[in-house]
Amino acid sequence: MISFETKNVGLPLLDFGKVERWLGEVAASHQRRIGNLNYLFCDDEEILRVNLQFLSHNYFTDIITFDYSRRDKIGGDLFISLDTVRSNAEEIGESYDRELLRVIVHGVLHLCGIDDKGPGQREVMEAAEDRALKLYETIKPSK
Repeated sequence: MISFETKNVGLPLLDFGKVERWLGEVAASHQRRIGNLNYLFCDDEEILRVNLQFLSHNYFTDIITFDYSRRDKIGGDLFISLDTVRSNAEEIGESYDRELLRVIVHGVLHLCGIDDKGPGQREVMEAAEDRALKLYETIKPSK
């Protein structure tokens, strides 16, 4: 089950049925199944609070993923700052919607076991994100 909630922001204008099907296919491509994924879209103030409280990091970020996965079933709480997604999209010249989709799938890819902190891992993550975004384009819209 995938839930999408907000704190201090409006819900993004996405086809959430399509997003759910897409995330299921991404997970399956990594031999995983979707368990409980809880997305919380928030503002920079909230992501900073979560980053400080749980990770002792005093900076803004686009996503924080808490992993509750068990065996092949992925689950977690995923906090996404829409403020940071928007500023990152502007900085790199990407559309807001595409950058938001990249961040949404980035969390799922972490839950599937892909890391991006060590040498060469960022490139592996970016390639997985790019493949996932291409897959998104093949998913039919919800009715």
